[in-house]
Amino acid sequence: MRIALLSAALTLALDQVTKVLVVHGLNLRERGEIDVIPPLLNFRMAWNYGINFGLFSGDGSATRWILIALSLAISVWVWLWVRRTNPSVLVQVSAGILIGGALGNVIDRVAYGAVADFLNMSCCGIENPFAFNVADIAIFAGAFGLVLFTGRPAATGKPPRRGKRDRKTP
Repeated sequence: MRIALLSAALTLALDQVTKVLVVHGLNLRERGEIDVIPPLLNFRMAWNYGINFGLFSGDGSATRWILIALSLAISVWVWLWVRRTNPSVLVQVSAGILIGGALGNVIDRVAYGAVADFLNMSCCGIENPFAFNVADIAIFAGAFGLVLFTGRPAATGKPPRRGKRDRKTP
């Protein structure tokens, strides 16, 4: 599980460093937008009070704390679930980046009252009105990785354990 812990720590650090650099260092809070490589990559400041795409948003303190509690509960559940299995390296990395991303957004909600979103990408004549951050990418990638890689046995060199139903009776 050290791999999951390291993945979570690196993801959390990357998320928070990018937010400090862009939101504060480039003063995106005041500027509102910066065209980096238009239209492919732009910085657009958005404060997300809800979940993805602003769903369940509200400025209310109750919504904020419910989303913090929900993020922490999901992070603990994922950690315990993966810990109880014999996870492959890819499952550990997936769990770690999901947890690191969730914790990055929790820190934002505690510090700012909302999640700091700033990445905006458009392409091929399609204008994307939404902004996101590194934590959002990590949550999506981690969840996708867990779906994709869970269920495959870890490469330990040991044969898989057999349950009661799998045992051959003499």
